[in-house]
Amino acid sequence: MLKNMYFVEETASTNEVLQEMLRTKTLPEGFVVYTHYQTAGKGQIGNHWESEKGKNLLFSMVLYPIELPIDQQFLISQLVGVAIKKSIDLFVENVSIKWPNDIYIGEKKLGGILIENSWKGMTIRQSVIGVGLNINQNKFVSDAPNPVSISQLTGKMYDLDILLSNIIGNILELFRQSDKKLIRNLYHQSLYRKKGFFNFKDNHESFNAQIITVHPDGQLELETETGIRKLFYFKEVQFV
Repeated sequence: MLKNMYFVEETASTNEVLQEMLRTKTLPEGFVVYTHYQTAGKGQIGNHWESEKGKNLLFSMVLYPIELPIDQQFLISQLVGVAIKKSIDLFVENVSIKWPNDIYIGEKKLGGILIENSWKGMTIRQSVIGVGLNINQNKFVSDAPNPVSISQLTGKMYDLDILLSNIIGNILELFRQSDKKLIRNLYHQSLYRKKGFFNFKDNHESFNAQIITVHPDGQLELETETGIRKLFYFKEVQFV
């Protein structure tokens, strides 16, 4: 187990536990809350996260990116995604990051990231980073359209504590390097469907487009087959 870790066998949400702890005490950077089961694990915009007890990685950690401006807060999501991909690459191929912050293997979802920031003035005071990754679960019963686990792909079981330590180490290493250009470049190289034209859908229509870049504020820039550039924030466009 990691030194700066609080383990709870079961909880509604590791993000909520960590947020509550931070309201009453100062925790060291990289402090982790880890559980075997979440009864109300959250995804983006209230989505639910399914996870069989004791089978997967469910954790939250805190960082203090106090020099990062609010309009660049998406860098934290990019950093975490890249760090997770580096760890998962050790076991399987074709790992990517689906914009903005889902971890994919091929066309299936391995996990997701939920980041909750708090601010002081125009800079971020703290980031609580929630991560859920399917590792050893082999059967999914929810209506999630495309879940997958590492174990399903390899036929092997994995030590969750060792994998957790590896991911946390990768996150902290990138965070302490503070190389924004490197993080953004690695994120772009890791993007799901980063090359070629694919079908997207916004609030008005479906269209074919290719990814041009992701801006520092998290906006996805697409270019249609007719050469029109479009910018989208989270939930304004989806992959089809």
